[in-house]
Amino acid sequence: MIPFLDLKRINLNYRQQMNEAIQRVLDSGWYIRGKECEAFEREYAAYCGTKYCVGVANGLDAIRLVLLAYIEQGVMQQGDEVIVPANTFVASILAISQAGLTPVLVEPDINTYNIDPSLVEEKITPRTKAILAVHLYGQISPMDELSEIASKHNLKLLEDAAQAHGAIYRGRKAGNLSDAATFSFYPAKNLGAIGDAGAVTTNDSQLAALVKSIANYGSDEKYVFEQKGVNSRLDELQAAVLSVKLKGIDEDSKQRHRNAQYYLDNIKNEKIILPQVTNMEEHAFHLFVIRTKQRDKLQQYLLDNGIQTQIHYPIPPHKQQAYKELSDLSLPITELIHNEVLSIPLFIGITEAEVQKIVETLNKW
Repeated sequence: MIPFLDLKRINLNYRQQMNEAIQRVLDSGWYIRGKECEAFEREYAAYCGTKYCVGVANGLDAIRLVLLAYIEQGVMQQGDEVIVPANTFVASILAISQAGLTPVLVEPDINTYNIDPSLVEEKITPRTKAILAVHLYGQISPMDELSEIASKHNLKLLEDAAQAHGAIYRGRKAGNLSDAATFSFYPAKNLGAIGDAGAVTTNDSQLAALVKSIANYGSDEKYVFEQKGVNSRLDELQAAVLSVKLKGIDEDSKQRHRNAQYYLDNIKNEKIILPQVTNMEEHAFHLFVIRTKQRDKLQQYLLDNGIQTQIHYPIPPHKQQAYKELSDLSLPITELIHNEVLSIPLFIGITEAEVQKIVETLNKW
């Protein structure tokens, strides 16, 4: 069986360095907000090209903390609106709701699966305060167009870059294309921890400081609380592991590109729609997502032939019970995407023979 994802293989090249890092943390006796977290924050900020990085507990918290910081600054207030792509993972929308703000869903471009900038302005109201661009599957959203809209309407432009570690847009990396960006380091991500972890990157010193404070119960000084904060901190163990894996992320990306290019060049089946890639070298290829009108049949066929796949995502957010208040929205492109997409294996460590078998099997369908 070819797995969709094999975390053991992904971490194999880093095992010795990870073991050493873990032992270093254990020996230090310091496990929260210490030298490992500070080092990773510096390293990841430098990698993204930003002045600041704040490590937090996970990707959802990263978005929520940025929004809470803007509320604390008076830039936003409860009930304000945040524009977000309708076909994103639910965490992007949950963070908006949990901050007391209102998500406004916008259809994606059917070719790139990222938010369609031509549909954004019609959704802007006096309550709109931000656009949250999600770099879905690892391809950067149309940031120039979104930046122009945000500037015109005095909106904050944010990135949900949870699937775009190392992705590039016109010479700049994801995380450095907006007022603030958020990352998840969930184990399956291109830069994955060995548990939950996340970060915020920004060039805004005040925002970075406020996010860091809110994530630490609203405190900069022990037992002194300036805000009503939360507990969302990147622990030393995850930070140490991420520092190890950050050193290899660009080499890992080259392997993702090679295999993605092989898929693009060799999958030849008129029933299968391949992803449209605007710039091969700039795509992070967190996922390789194909589409077909007979998605469930194709998934079963691949499984019968020893190939695991995943659906990202089977049910769109506005059709989830958690967001039943949005169930009457008309979002036909989003619904079509969720009914047709299928992700095929593209993990680090997948062999050439496995990639070839996947292609051959798809072409025979």
